[in-house]
Amino acid sequence: MISQEALVEPAKTRLRSLDVFRGITVLSMILVNNPGNWGKIYAPLKHAEWHGCTPTDLVFPFFLFIVGVSIAYALSGAKQRPEQHTATIFRIIRRGLTLFALGLFLALFPKFDFETVRIPGVLARIGVVFIIAALIFLKTERRTQILIAAFLLIGYWALMMFAPVPGIGEANLQPTTNLAAWLDNKLLPGHLWNSTKVWDPEGILSTFPAVATSLSGVLVGQWLTKKDDPGNKIAWLMVWGVICTCLGLIWDLHFPINKSIWTSSFVLYTSGLAMLGLGLCYWLIDVKGYRRFTTPFLVYGVNAITVFFLSGLLPRILSMIKVNTPAGEVDSKTFLYESFYTPHLSPINASLAWAITWILFFMVLLYAMYRKNIIIKV
Repeated sequence: MISQEALVEPAKTRLRSLDVFRGITVLSMILVNNPGNWGKIYAPLKHAEWHGCTPTDLVFPFFLFIVGVSIAYALSGAKQRPEQHTATIFRIIRRGLTLFALGLFLALFPKFDFETVRIPGVLARIGVVFIIAALIFLKTERRTQILIAAFLLIGYWALMMFAPVPGIGEANLQPTTNLAAWLDNKLLPGHLWNSTKVWDPEGILSTFPAVATSLSGVLVGQWLTKKDDPGNKIAWLMVWGVICTCLGLIWDLHFPINKSIWTSSFVLYTSGLAMLGLGLCYWLIDVKGYRRFTTPFLVYGVNAITVFFLSGLLPRILSMIKVNTPAGEVDSKTFLYESFYTPHLSPINASLAWAITWILFFMVLLYAMYRKNIIIKV
């Protein structure tokens, strides 16, 4: 996330629970992004085909929610010092563009085909959302932030449900003919997700409700930084978590929960669950002091962007290294997977074991970095 890698939260105000929640989230990202066989995956580790929400669909919105919480912690000091705003704005933009560039590099590697490179993506969306949410936090107060988030959600709902789609007809929520898909194909033809080619799950229009996801984290972060009784903070965090989750489910009846187009109901539903998840971590770790179990997740949380980038880069490098076998030349990923996993496990468990191996590999690497206090910043 945007933790230490982008804007380091001051040590005196850091929440271990936030680092742990961040770590759980990025670890889950690696788990769902690195199966041994994309055709053999347990149902909870798959995205919903279209409408609906699986546990996997929660990962990215949780990530953006934590970005918002981190913004509130990282920029609270600068917000109170207007003379520093110009310099802070330049840092925000530089770091957001760096995240965008890292995502573009992953999309280009290893072929560097600029004619068909996917421009949207996870890191690209994080970078754009970070810039917008951070600037909103820096320049506005809480009431305005709430109004902006509400405007984004209601405005997106109105566009998607009522605005005619040029060249297609009435508003609709079908994968290839909705307004967001039309805009992606109009502005970024040939540069969209390879699996669809005509729309992108991190597309242009759906980035606006994604900003609202991050703003929900900004609002929670401001609440947590208040000088107040921890029990009171947890109580209100849980109350609002339940309220947002229920509102999302109610809105789902008219505007279906859908990650691929990041519907407004999806924002409320996932933000509510993120509040409940963070509230639980905050109570267990920062209030009750249960910390012994947290180290594996903490090491992921303090170097989240680093490990996410490496988890996208290293498997591709592995696929570039060729190995000669009796059956012919194969890439080293296939060689390792078929030599050590598929002969000993069922296809679906072999696929899961491969993903878990990556998690354990990175955990060892990150633990060594954590012990040496190595935190790579964007």
